[in-house]
Amino acid sequence: MKQEYVERIYSGWLAKIIGIRYGAPIEGWSMEKIRSLFGDRMPDYPADYRNFAADDDSNGPWFFLRALEDSGVCVLDGLSHPGQVRDLEPEDVARALINYAPFEHGFFWWGGYGVSTEHTAYLNLRCGIPAPESGSIRQNGSTMAEQIGGQIFSDTWGLVNPGKPERAARMARAAASVTHDGDGLNGAAFVAASISAAFEERDVRKIIETGLSFVEPGSRYEEAVRAVMSFYDEHEEGGEAWRDCFEFVRTHYGYDQYPGICHIIPNISVMILALLYGEGDFDRTLEICNLCGWDTDCNVGNVACILGTALGLSAIGEKWRKPVGDLLICSSVLGYYNIQDIPQSASYIARLAYALDGEEPPEELRDILMDETLCHFEYPGSTHAMRLRAESGEGEALDGKMFRLENTEEAACTGSRSLKFSASVMEPGERLYVFKHTYYRPEEFTDSRYDPAFSPILYPGQTIEASLYLPEYSRPAQAALYVKDLHDGTVCLGERVSLKTGEWKKLTFSIPGGTDALLGEAGVCFYMEGRALERFSFAGMVDDFRILGQPDYLLDLKKEQEEVWPGGHREISQFTRLKGNAWLENGALHLSCGDFGEMYTGGCSWEDYEAEFLMTPVKGGFLGACFRVQGAARSYGALLLSGGRLALAESLPDGSGYEVLAETEFPWREGEPVRLTAGAAGEEIFVRARRAGEGGGEQGEVWLSLREKMGRFCRGCVGILVREGSHISLEQVRIRPILKKKTEEN
Repeated sequence: MKQEYVERIYSGWLAKIIGIRYGAPIEGWSMEKIRSLFGDRMPDYPADYRNFAADDDSNGPWFFLRALEDSGVCVLDGLSHPGQVRDLEPEDVARALINYAPFEHGFFWWGGYGVSTEHTAYLNLRCGIPAPESGSIRQNGSTMAEQIGGQIFSDTWGLVNPGKPERAARMARAAASVTHDGDGLNGAAFVAASISAAFEERDVRKIIETGLSFVEPGSRYEEAVRAVMSFYDEHEEGGEAWRDCFEFVRTHYGYDQYPGICHIIPNISVMILALLYGEGDFDRTLEICNLCGWDTDCNVGNVACILGTALGLSAIGEKWRKPVGDLLICSSVLGYYNIQDIPQSASYIARLAYALDGEEPPEELRDILMDETLCHFEYPGSTHAMRLRAESGEGEALDGKMFRLENTEEAACTGSRSLKFSASVMEPGERLYVFKHTYYRPEEFTDSRYDPAFSPILYPGQTIEASLYLPEYSRPAQAALYVKDLHDGTVCLGERVSLKTGEWKKLTFSIPGGTDALLGEAGVCFYMEGRALERFSFAGMVDDFRILGQPDYLLDLKKEQEEVWPGGHREISQFTRLKGNAWLENGALHLSCGDFGEMYTGGCSWEDYEAEFLMTPVKGGFLGACFRVQGAARSYGALLLSGGRLALAESLPDGSGYEVLAETEFPWREGEPVRLTAGAAGEEIFVRARRAGEGGGEQGEVWLSLREKMGRFCRGCVGILVREGSHISLEQVRIRPILKKKTEEN
């Protein structure tokens, strides 16, 4: 793969997120309603979000893409497994859908069976109807199968196949067939192939023609696209001429011509209109697409991705980038994955692209692509969702400092770029914080589109590091790495060091382990030095900020809370929920369900650890903990089963339940607390249990361990589960790392 494609992957993915945010506030509006509010031109963004919450248009492309790694389509550890690349199959993406989508909440629109295409296909899969039958016209009818979803979720198949439109279209068709059919598949192939072609071609007309070459000849999809192209060719160009074209589209391909909630044909017609009349200008293309109305976030997201890939970062102005701030919020079943930044997710896509080509990334890109926590700032303009704030010496928030964050080539510790920050009128004794949110509360958001929920991306026991630089024109200062506990607002600081201008300084901070801190911020605190009453501007650079190590952490449910989001959806702090009724009562988390329920917390990158759960089996005969959780259908279970049994189990890939791998007698009883410890070290998984009322030590303790088949799940978070009408309460979880050296010696 060409090395320059890596930056273009970031550009295309960033543009997709910008387009979604630009169109989301007016989704479903008519052109007339938009014009009545905004006139003939749109503002830069029609809504001022504090942070933009999750959206289905980014959830689908981001999580369906993980099927490539999860199903072994390609291997991400370089060339150690030559010949492992294979074709993507519909079943691969079906498993990703079951694995990452919560049951009937979040992720995308759960409008009901026979109403929402994705909801219908999801329930088909859950009921045992395999892909691609799950999304077929034969199963669901043409109206359901040809809604817009096949198109809007296919951008990443183009981004992961730069310059290879045939492979992009093939993957997109396979993925979209899980939920769609007919013109839904044509839309998937068109979008993916167009984006793939845009890596090599800037001319919009040629990009469209390449996309069309992978659409079924004679289909309604091809007819609509060519009709808009013909209208453009035969009529006046420039100015407001696009409005005449829209009237043509509305008359011949409008919503009244095609049934369902959001059919693909009217919306691809608008996309082609915007691409043609925008004439290769990024800003104008997005504006025209938004002014047309209909499914604005979907349409603008798709055309933005095509143009962002074709034109590169230079075409995407600061007015688009600054409000987004490189942040990507998701609403999958895994809270750790729901806090993303756009450069890191783009690096993951690029990493997959190299793997699909059977290549290792070049040495200079190795850290950027392989370390999923690294904030490297090597993509021009990137900020990795870092933020600035200032406090007085007494800890009071300070306003009016004219903060600025910008990507710079002025200095770098590694590579060629870093993050530059500046603040005006700082005074001695004040503090400037450059930080990243590692957890979000609902009050950080204006809305709650698609019901996001989070687990922290940083935990006690882990380590953060960063490299710092003060330019010659700045002022000397002291600095320390820090984390902030959201439970009580406490700031925990690493070693405070003096910084000299003109020199890079690497700082490392090992966060104290064994605590129950909810870490919501991590970054650098700069302490202003100088004489009393002195006022000055302050500037510096940060580079190579990252998170390392394994957690050493206590989750105490007495400290957690119900989080109420704008729009009314409710979550338990630090947890995401697959399914089930969850609530807090008397210092414990309760989970019950008539069929199956699961909740998850923790880091998806956790490897060798043991998790001790203090829990009470309130009711039922199938309940317990899960560990090395990689989703709703990728985990191990430590189960309390009816008949006084303790079991180790593995989730089934279709999400239908668990396969018991080993079991033994353990006399647990309803209503009596149990200390259940589950863990894994390498390929060995284990569980031990004792009744919590029997005192300490190993008396009465029962063990189960085994070397699991192929070490199928080598990392993942933790959770609790109930099935068959069970009810469990959880008071604490204690996470401890298992040192590999110690394990090998044993």
